[in-house]
Amino acid sequence: MSALSVLQQDLKFLVGGVKVLAWTRDVTPDSAVLVPDDVEAAVDKHRHSVAFRFDGELMTYAEFDSLANRYANWAVTEGVQPGDVVALLMENRPDYLAAWVGLSKVGVVAALINTNLEGEGLAHCLNIVGARMVLTGAGFDQAIRSAKPMLEGAPTFWSLCGYEGQNLKQALAGASDARPDRSRRAELSGRDICLYVYTSGTTGLPKAARLTHARTRTMMRTFIGPLGMSPRDRLYQTLPLYHATGGIAAAGAAMLSGASLILRRKFSASAFWTDAVTEGATLFVYIGELCRYLVNQPPHEMERKHRIRAGFGNGLRPEIWETFSERFGIHDLKEFYSSTEGNVSFMNIDGNPGACGRMPDWMNKPFRHVAFVKFDLETEMPVRGEDGFCLRAQDGEAGEVLGRIGADNRTRFDGYTDDKATNGKILHDVFEKGDMWFRTGDLMRKDARGYVYFVDRIGDTFRWKGENVATNEVGEAMARVKGVETANVYGIPVPGAEGKAGMAAITATPELDIAGLHQRLAERLPGYAIPVFLRVQKEPETTGTFKFRKLELVREGFDPAAVKDPLYVYNADNDAYEPLTGETYEKVCAGGIRF
Repeated sequence: MSALSVLQQDLKFLVGGVKVLAWTRDVTPDSAVLVPDDVEAAVDKHRHSVAFRFDGELMTYAEFDSLANRYANWAVTEGVQPGDVVALLMENRPDYLAAWVGLSKVGVVAALINTNLEGEGLAHCLNIVGARMVLTGAGFDQAIRSAKPMLEGAPTFWSLCGYEGQNLKQALAGASDARPDRSRRAELSGRDICLYVYTSGTTGLPKAARLTHARTRTMMRTFIGPLGMSPRDRLYQTLPLYHATGGIAAAGAAMLSGASLILRRKFSASAFWTDAVTEGATLFVYIGELCRYLVNQPPHEMERKHRIRAGFGNGLRPEIWETFSERFGIHDLKEFYSSTEGNVSFMNIDGNPGACGRMPDWMNKPFRHVAFVKFDLETEMPVRGEDGFCLRAQDGEAGEVLGRIGADNRTRFDGYTDDKATNGKILHDVFEKGDMWFRTGDLMRKDARGYVYFVDRIGDTFRWKGENVATNEVGEAMARVKGVETANVYGIPVPGAEGKAGMAAITATPELDIAGLHQRLAERLPGYAIPVFLRVQKEPETTGTFKFRKLELVREGFDPAAVKDPLYVYNADNDAYEPLTGETYEKVCAGGIRF
């Protein structure tokens, strides 16, 4: 890269960082300004502008505020007090945002529930926050019925469109649309809880992360500056609103900048470009798998007729990034890294493909609380030296990312409702006695220019044949093979073998040569990293936010008697993947097959 290109990237990063700071520097835990104050200020500035484009209808900022006020005033008449928790189990619709914003106006905490949950999982999420009420939309009657026997409390149920619970639509119609007096939240500050947002539950039951008003305000403001958002913009949002990226970062950026939010009930790869063109989208929000689905679609007549100038999101893998940008003509992508509850965040402001962020040495002040430490895959703990303190990873070396816990808005860790889960994320005596650091649970590497690259989730990295295998990197290599649509890679124990063998649950097109896949992967991966087993699925198993599920796949293993999907195993003698039959399974378990 030329010196001029380096200078241009550095300047772009600096300008973007300054813009982030301009929008977020006044947000503090001690501030009396809360999320509803920010929203009301935006409403007063943009009253007659369109806030939402949804299902062919338009809603102005003034109309949104009136709806939010109805939720607030209705909650007060129902006796809900500041600090009480009301759960939202609702599909994407303007009411979703109006509900939690309205509840925040009277100091009530909203719990944003994954709409895919039912039974034990749903009951668990309601129980751990002590929900006093549950507000539902359309299609959740069965989910509610399945969870009721396992509820520890007795929340009341209200529905906009269902039959399980009281009539919320009718109740709201009778509520005042005037702003509730601010005295109802006057005792609160930025350190008080605004929302409960849940971890995805890819490895067990979800945990409820506490999002304070200060944290929520920061998330809502972070992307406005780097994207240059203004009232002229229309942000296309298809992610679930219970997801922090779509429901807080994207929706918040639109509301606070005066832009319009083009809201869809759910993502549709086939309708994406038609929607974007018809609605005049100028920005969009993504997660990596959304971009992969679009790339895997056949050419669409509208895919180059849109006006989208930029997008932001996370999880966009390198092998998809450049293909997506070139095919669809969207070159300004703000990839970021952050966990809902954590105190570590990065943004790739200058758009270097593949990086999830940057922390250059010449701009180190915002990242002084961030450290990359050497990691032991066997113990799944950071490596400590002879003095008992952690060892810092070198540039280019994968290490766990930690965030020093402090009292300010940037470094706070407010944890979960479960104290055990909270304590499990804190590492003590990292570089000095008495210090405390948040464990991200993510392995990353930083290069000499400060670009940060995601390697894998801890637990997703395993050892095979004495070598470390990062499932994320294997998945990226597999996705480059013609015919492989998605690849969910994980480690699986094999009787009589040390470590774990690689297994990949893939979706594929008919053009994939499964038998020859191992040879294609050998061009990209060392032999120990190539999956031993394949599982071919019709659809990938994902969470509601398109994250791959692995726990269930690991439990099911590679036994053809327990797995309905076609299974394959690598036969080293033939240098090819072959169908995994019951007889072959017995041979594998008996150590009769050489990998």
